[in-house]
Amino acid sequence: MDNLDDILQGIDSRLAEKHRVREGALSESRRVVQHASKVIRAVHRHEWDEAQALLDEANTLVRQMREKTEHAADLYWSGYVQDAHKEFAEAHLTLALVRETRLPSPEEIGVEDAAYLNGLAEAASELRRYILDLVRHSELAEADRLLEAMEEVYSRLIAIDYPHAITDNLRRTTDSLRGVLERTRGDVTVAMRQQTLQEALRSLESRLQEGGRS
Repeated sequence: MDNLDDILQGIDSRLAEKHRVREGALSESRRVVQHASKVIRAVHRHEWDEAQALLDEANTLVRQMREKTEHAADLYWSGYVQDAHKEFAEAHLTLALVRETRLPSPEEIGVEDAAYLNGLAEAASELRRYILDLVRHSELAEADRLLEAMEEVYSRLIAIDYPHAITDNLRRTTDSLRGVLERTRGDVTVAMRQQTLQEALRSLESRLQEGGRS
């Protein structure tokens, strides 16, 4: 029993350090999520420079979070850290899909594969809101391009078949994307048919007017 105090003091010191790291990771994960949300909002507002600036700040936060938890695997793999990575990946991928630029890889943005895949599925779902804005402004060609991007992401993700523990319930996220995709496809199809009908009516009206003048 003579060494019990030394043992407990050592444990207390390690736990205190782990608590400090955990609090720092929690704070940074919340900031990453906030930045990711602001990036997506900027994308919908077409504020491209703002979106990129926010992503750059989030990049720094993610890197700091990784550095702080590199010696505490249980903290790094905790739900709040991986959720923040997923939101971060979603922000990166939403911007890339909308701008039609090269998609960054998990390694390039510093996230794990499962977080990346779930972020990709959620980015594809996020395109619905952007597509509906395009439909309202009659920008149907761009809406169709992004619908095709949604379909491509979905078709690739459903081919990834591993246990939930490996992919962090990717199947559930992909199932949600399927519902969003189906609704969006229906909305775009209806809009295109309406546009075709309107063009046909305008053409008919023009021919009738020309016939009346002759």
